[in-house]
Formats: sequence, structure tokens, C-alpha cells
Amino acid sequence: MEDSLGFDELRVNFKNALSKALGSNDVDFLDSYSRNVNDGDRKAAMDQAFRDKLLDLLVEEPDTLENYIQFCIECCRHHLVTPTMPVVLLGDIFDALTLNKCEKLFTYVEKGVNVWREELFFGACKNNLLRMCNDLLRRLSRSQNTVFCGRILLFLAKFFPFSERSGLNIVSEFNLENVTEFGGDSSSTLKDALDEDLVITEDKKIAIDYNLYCRFWSLQDFFRNPNNCYSKIQWKTFVAHSGSVLSAFSSYKLEAVELQKSKLNRLKPVGTDVEMTESKEQHYFAKFLTNQKLLELQLSDSNFRRCVLIQFLILFQYLTSTVKFKMETQELKSDQLDWVKETTSLVYKLLGETPMDGKRFAECVKSILKREEHWNSWKNDGCPEFQKPKPPVQTESTDEVRRAKKRRRPVGDIIKEYKAQDKDFMGNNELTKLWNLCPDNLAACRTKERDFMPTLESYMVGGGDSRTSCGGWGWRALRLLARRSPHFFVHTNNPIGRLTDYLDDMVKRISRDMAASAAAVTNGDANTNNTDKVKQEPAEEEITEEQMEADLIKEENDIDQVPDSTAEDEDKESRSRVTMITPTQLDTLTAKLADWKKLAAKLGFKPDEIQFFESENATDAARAKNMLQLWFDDDEDASVENLLYIMEGLKMVDACEALKNAQ
Repeated sequence: MEDSLGFDELRVNFKNALSKALGSNDVDFLDSYSRNVNDGDRKAAMDQAFRDKLLDLLVEEPDTLENYIQFCIECCRHHLVTPTMPVVLLGDIFDALTLNKCEKLFTYVEKGVNVWREELFFGACKNNLLRMCNDLLRRLSRSQNTVFCGRILLFLAKFFPFSERSGLNIVSEFNLENVTEFGGDSSSTLKDALDEDLVITEDKKIAIDYNLYCRFWSLQDFFRNPNNCYSKIQWKTFVAHSGSVLSAFSSYKLEAVELQKSKLNRLKPVGTDVEMTESKEQHYFAKFLTNQKLLELQLSDSNFRRCVLIQFLILFQYLTSTVKFKMETQELKSDQLDWVKETTSLVYKLLGETPMDGKRFAECVKSILKREEHWNSWKNDGCPEFQKPKPPVQTESTDEVRRAKKRRRPVGDIIKEYKAQDKDFMGNNELTKLWNLCPDNLAACRTKERDFMPTLESYMVGGGDSRTSCGGWGWRALRLLARRSPHFFVHTNNPIGRLTDYLDDMVKRISRDMAASAAAVTNGDANTNNTDKVKQEPAEEEITEEQMEADLIKEENDIDQVPDSTAEDEDKESRSRVTMITPTQLDTLTAKLADWKKLAAKLGFKPDEIQFFESENATDAARAKNMLQLWFDDDEDASVENLLYIMEGLKMVDACEALKNAQ
């Protein structure tokens, strides 16, 4: 009991001191007055003193409530009261005031959003602020206090970060409680219920019957739950009702406001001072009425029409987008996608025809929905937290650099700083810069700058005979032959002993191949010339090779065994030269090869390789030529016959005919 009385006396004393400090706006006075009390008792008694003082202000001085809350915030920064106290006081104020006064005071809450997001207040006050706003929303009417409700929701959106789980629709649920109720006497039409018909032009009229009325408002069930469209029966109903509504919109063209004004001015009585002009203010209704007799007037309202058309676009975007929480069966078929695409074009056309500034409004809607795709991707990624990028590291002056050299920073701090920027610290400025040029090392290895492998002909032919005895040149030549020469991986029973002899033989073979290709280009008949050259090979060459092989067998060296060519290999070589494509054939073929990507995929090229061909060549003919050259160089089965067989299977008739005529 003594502790209770002590607390009450302390609370009363703090309340009196609070009244004096509030009058002079002196936080230091209140701090010095309560300094002798321990921190726990002081904050508890001070919190109660602030709530007691608030009851007096609500009765005596209601105009000073904003200053009182601001004074409480300063006391929080001086650690006199708990950080939740300002929001607790605001909650008490909103509970005691009328809705009109609450709406005025909420302006102060909106302007102080940066204060509530401070580190001192955010963690302690976020739940209290959310509870306060929810209490206000329960008191408000969504139809009568629409603006105030929207202000509260916007404030919560500014206050909480994007990654706040309580404000996110993580599993993409729909508000199925938003049911649109409609109905009426189905035995009579709206034409009988109204005094006048809906006039489209001077000669034509449109009858709005109960059937159209029901079809129009039944679409709201699809708009509130788009998953109904994945049912076959529901989809047919949606298509039929959408066609009727959009047909009604297309038939009834809205007049521009200027034209309506001119008609009103013509109807104005002569000699009167009353100006029949319309207000430029655009009226907005959050929820439209569903009475039968109002449908005729609603079809004449541009805002009403825009609202319905935008609902169509939002629904179509959901149906065609990739949503993480969709089921496997929730996917449109090809004919359904075609209908959605055609209907989307019609909706945008109707939006462009709706006054005022219809085309500009349609472009704005298209831009907003395009941006919505990014938010959809963000949600599919699990709603990762947004973080502001850190400012770049500024260059320091010479004196500061010298000081930094004297006092080196810990390596752990440096690594942590680089990790925050998604970079790696390698211990050296140049190495760090080089390592972080490209975050993906595999992508960096595939860049054009690193593709420095020479062609087989340019490396092997020319440069003299002495290079074959060089170990470095021979090692590179073997790697290049294994990658690009058809003579390397051949079957032989006579292994060769000396590497230099094998390389000399390969240089001669490649030289002969180059001469044969050059002659084929000059004469225009590659296959015949290649065959003749094979037949005209002198017998002395074969004898020389046999003698060389016999000598090599006698030599016993520890050098790695490298395969040599035999007479059987010569036959394979001649056949290979016959089936290889000539430059003339290649140019003729690529000129007719329109769908080269399809052929590239069939030949085994990967998507990133096809993308490389596109980026490195300007035209489709050049891309196809580059692709076929690599195929003939690298693939063991590459031949004109195999290429014709593959293209015939892909039904590339024009390309096959061009290649056959070129032969």
C-alpha cells in the first residue's frame, strides 16, 4: 500500500511539473525535476502523468493537442517516457474525438511519418500505430468516408516497409467477400421501366433488357475471383457475357464533353442569364449502384465505362501472367489465349474512344499494368527486402591516404564492406578491380575478347619447317588438331614414333586441303576437283610415307605415341574432302536459309551459342554462315549429305534446292 501511495504521489508531482514544463515548452525543466528518481519508476509515473494531463486538455484546451504530442516526442528523445507514449496518447485522442475532428488530427500523423520511422519509435510503436489505424477504420464507413479510409491506408503503406509481412498478400488470395448483389423483375425489360430509350444516334436506338443487365453485373463475380475462368463451363459463360457487354460499349459511342456543352447551350432559353455549363470537377464513386433503372445512365458515364474496362485488363493480366501460387491446372489453352489477346486490343480501343483524353488515358493504363508485372515478379521471388544502395566510396586526399597507411583498417572490416556491395576483396586493388569486373566468371570466360584461338590453316601453314621441332608450338598444334582437324582421331595400326615427323605430315595434309579448296572455288566445281586431286596424288608420296613409317618403327623413343595416317586414312580423307561444303555452296545455302535458328538447334547448338551468333553478326545470312562453318569444323559427322538429310527432315525445301543446285 505504501508503494502504491508513493507511486500516486509521484504521479501527481510529475503531472504538476508537466503542466509547468508544457507551458514554457521546457523539457530540461522536467528532466531536472525527475532526475533523482530511478529510471524505472520515473518512466512509469511519467507515462501515467502524461495520460492524466491529456484528459484535462481534451476538456479544457482541445486545440493544443498537437503541441502536446510534439512535447511528448521530445520527452521520449530525452528518455523521460517510454517510446510508445506518443502513439498511446494519439490512440486515446482518436477514441475521444468525433470523426470530423479525427480526420483533421490525422493530418498531423501523416506529416510525422518520418518521425514514426525513426529507430527510437519504429520498433516500439509499429504495433500501436497499426492498432490505432485499424480502430479508426472500424469506425469509418467505406462508402461515406472513402477519402479518410484511403488516407489511413496510404499512411500505413508509407510507414511500413515493402517487406513487412503483415501488409503483403503473400499467397495471392482474393477478396471473395466483395460480392456484388443485383436483381430485379426478369419479366419486364428496362425499356418498359424507363420513360425514354437510350439513344445512340438520331436514327438508331439500343434496348437494354434484363438479359443484358444480368450479364453485365454477373461479370463482377469473375473480376473478384479470376480463378473461375479456369473452369470450362465458367469460361464459356465469361466469354459470352463479355462479348455482350463489349458489344454494347462498341455500339454506344460516348460524346465528348465539349459536344455535350454545345448541345446544352443550344437548348438554353433566350433572354435568360442562367448559364447551363458543367463543372470541370470529375466525380468518382468507389462502389457503383446496381439498380436496373440506372444501367442506362451508367452506360453514358465515361468514368463508369473506364472502371469496367480496366477490370477486364486486370483480369486478363492475371490470367496470362506467371503466378507462383497458381496450380498446374490453372493455365489457359492456346485458343483461350488468342481470345484474350483479341479482347485486350478491343478494350484498349474502347478506352481510347472514351472521352476525355481517351488515348492518353489508355497509354497511362498500359504503363501502369506494365509496371505491375515487375511487382508480380517481385512477389514470385518471395518479396525480398528493398535496401537503399550505399553511397560509393569517395577518393581521399593525399594527407588522408597517408594517415590511413599509418593506421590500417582490419581486413575483416574491409571484407565486410565489400560484401555489402556484392563484391569480393582480393587483398590488392588491381586484383580486386579485375576480379569484380564480371560477377559471373563463366560468362566472363565466354566473352568475345577471350576467344583468341587461331584457325587451323593460319597456325599450321607458313612460318618455316623449323617450328615443328619447337615443343611449345607442337603442344599447341596438337590441341588445335584435336579440336578442328578431321585427320587427328583416325584409326591406325602403325603408331608413329617422332612428334616432329607427325607434325610435318600434318602440315603437308592441311596445305593440300587448302589448295584443293582454293581450286574448287576458282573452277566452280568443288567435288570434281577434289576427287581429281585425290586421284592425281603421286605414288612417290605413298612410297615415301611407307618408308618413313618403316624407319619410324625402328626408332625407340620415349616420346608420347601420336596416331599416324595410313592408306585407309587417305581414303577417308578423300571422302571427307568430297563431302565438305565449299564457300560457293555455303554462300548459296545461307542466302536461302531463313529459319537458321531452327537448324542450329537441330545441329546441337545451345541457346547461348545461338545468341552469340545473333550478337556477332548483323544479318541472318551471316549468322547462318558462321553457324555452319563451326559445325563443319567441329562435328565429325558434318557433311553435305548429312546437312541435306537434316534440312529435308525440317522441311526446308528452298534451302535444300539451293544446296543441290550449287553442287
